[in-house]
Amino acid sequence: MFTGIIEEVGKIITIKKGAKSVLLTIEGKLVCDRVLLGESIAVNGVCLTVTGFTKDSFTADVMSESLSRSSLGTLRSGSPVNLERAMPATGRFGGHIVSGHIDGIGTITKIKRDDNAIWYTITTSPKRMRYIVEKGSIAIDGVSLTVANITTDSFSVSIIPHTARATILSTKKVGDIVNLENDIVGKYIERFLEIPKSEEQPESEELPKSGITREFLTRVGY
Repeated sequence: MFTGIIEEVGKIITIKKGAKSVLLTIEGKLVCDRVLLGESIAVNGVCLTVTGFTKDSFTADVMSESLSRSSLGTLRSGSPVNLERAMPATGRFGGHIVSGHIDGIGTITKIKRDDNAIWYTITTSPKRMRYIVEKGSIAIDGVSLTVANITTDSFSVSIIPHTARATILSTKKVGDIVNLENDIVGKYIERFLEIPKSEEQPESEELPKSGITREFLTRVGY
């Protein structure tokens, strides 16, 4: 699990293409500190597994499913990327619950400066817009942000100077594609509401009856 608070901006070193997958080598000195094989690092919001590493870079395989749902397939050598390690159990929850499982992509259609803030308007499909609510949370390229307003096919966010400096959002232009992950809470609620009553398991079948009784425990010395 991630929080959407980017730790550092890394850089794509090499891209090795397979038939339907790619192997990325990514520079990231901070995220490689004490990294272990098999750990998770979010790259532009996509949860990837570390398959190899050095003191300042790591490798990760990207399968076809991730390539089709995200913008990772557009990366080139030298491309900057947002990086975040999975949150430790003792970590601080600075953003919101981010799984690293991208729902799809959006396209930046407008960028506007407003004093020290930068407004981004992003268009996406109706399927993704249904989970986006005003003042709700959304992860854009792995960055936890608050939705400022919505229309039928787009939404807008405003970022502060620190977020612009600490992420790749400041490098984005109109027409660029970004990864989107909707707030996971809404998706779970919708799924629960979709389950017909006929498919729900009766309460009597949820937990098998235990053969342990008070008398049994007394008899064996408890």
